[in-house]
Amino acid sequence: MRKYMEEYTEEVLTKLKGKVTKEDLEELKLKITYFQHERLIHLLVTIAFAIFTVIFLCLGMISYVFLIPFTSFIIFLIFYILHYFFLENHVQYLYRLYDEMKAKLKGGN
Repeated sequence: MRKYMEEYTEEVLTKLKGKVTKEDLEELKLKITYFQHERLIHLLVTIAFAIFTVIFLCLGMISYVFLIPFTSFIIFLIFYILHYFFLENHVQYLYRLYDEMKAKLKGGN
């Protein structure tokens, strides 16, 4: 997903340098909704991993055996948080590009 978002952002930046059409604006709007959905799914997964991490931490206080899954969950949680922040920041950047494209379309390219 990271590579796809970066490539699409570059494509939008290239379109912004040239002539912008209404179809370009609609395509960007559609892609933003897809990326928002992806961001929501990753948020839910990140929250689930955080909950399981806390559960295994609490269970680890009872028995050390539960610290093994806790360790794997904390590692996955760190990577999910990093990926979620990437998605969040990139979607917000696409919002700004959408506004620029919309302004350029209204301004007559």
